[in-house]
Amino acid sequence: MIRVEYKIKDFRKELKMSQAELARRACVSRTIISGLENGTIKITTTGTLLKIAEALNKKVSEIFLE
Repeated sequence: MIRVEYKIKDFRKELKMSQAELARRACVSRTIISGLENGTIKITTTGTLLKIAEALNKKVSEIFLE
């Protein structure tokens, strides 16, 4: 099972994007991106899911489903 936090980090690194840049593009705080990547924060809103997926140029299903 691939965990969501690893997928976000891997997709971000593929794009050579910093956490700060992903946060800026997704209109969320860098703390949220960091927390998602290390598993200390869970996404609770659909809007956040969509914004992160869009910022990574991915479909939500690519990030959050196996």
